[in-house]
Amino acid sequence: MAGSFRSVVLRGQSFAKYAYLRRFEPTRFRASVRTYPSSVNEEYIKDQHKNEEYEEDGSNRQPGYDDLYPGHIPTTPFQRALLAVGSAAMCLYNPARDDMICALGESTGYYSLKAAHKKMLSDPTGRQILEEQPLLNTDTVDIEYLGTLPEGTFGKEYWKFLNKHGFSPDARLPVHFIDDPELVYVMLRYRQVHDLMHTLLGMPPNMLGEVAVKWVEAIQTGLPMCVLAALFGPLRLGPKHRQKYLDTYLMWAIRCGTNAKFLLNVYFEKQWEKNLDDLRRELNVEPAPVPLIRTGKKQAVA
Repeated sequence: MAGSFRSVVLRGQSFAKYAYLRRFEPTRFRASVRTYPSSVNEEYIKDQHKNEEYEEDGSNRQPGYDDLYPGHIPTTPFQRALLAVGSAAMCLYNPARDDMICALGESTGYYSLKAAHKKMLSDPTGRQILEEQPLLNTDTVDIEYLGTLPEGTFGKEYWKFLNKHGFSPDARLPVHFIDDPELVYVMLRYRQVHDLMHTLLGMPPNMLGEVAVKWVEAIQTGLPMCVLAALFGPLRLGPKHRQKYLDTYLMWAIRCGTNAKFLLNVYFEKQWEKNLDDLRRELNVEPAPVPLIRTGKKQAVA
């Protein structure tokens, strides 16, 4: 299916820029999986096809690698435990290490992802998302079109978010360490809709906004990585932001996560033209105490 997770190809170099702190520490190039328009990296893709016959017998591939999906790295329980401990420590030391955040999510998220997968299967829209496996990137979403939508629509506000902060939907890292094929897309979907969560909740990508969004994600998905970020992220807040977090944003985020519809069951790509306030009401999402997305102005949290 064009534009779906099934149509990914292995790319040699890519970059991620999707955290506020990334402005201060650029991401290193690393292997990535994503879809491509036909005009991009044609030479590389042709080389990949030339090697297919050579790789069919597995002679050019390490045993076990890529067997379940492109980029898959199998691990033993002991290796996953080491990966979880090491990535958690690195995340606390340097929250800008998105590769460590991803590794922590994958090495600790099995049971939470199983529960999320079950919730998606039990919902008609969630089941459709699992069947179609849509990808969010510049191949599948016309970003320029979103910029032409009327003010106040979900698509327009997402376009503002991306442009204001210099983000790209192509920035999400691929999945490597999940061994259950049914859960690979659930994790990828969670990553790819993260900026849509910011738009929906009206939260900026600064530390306060990230902690608030992580509370919502933690309550909704139960992912240990989100729980740890929600609990320990506030330690990195400055005095003013910490006070605002405790006085206002913590309880608001908890209410949103508890009361909102299960947001992985939302087919966001079909909501671009919908008014953002109407979408929030439909999903039972309480507007942020100081709305960012509605005004398009910088979040007044300082």
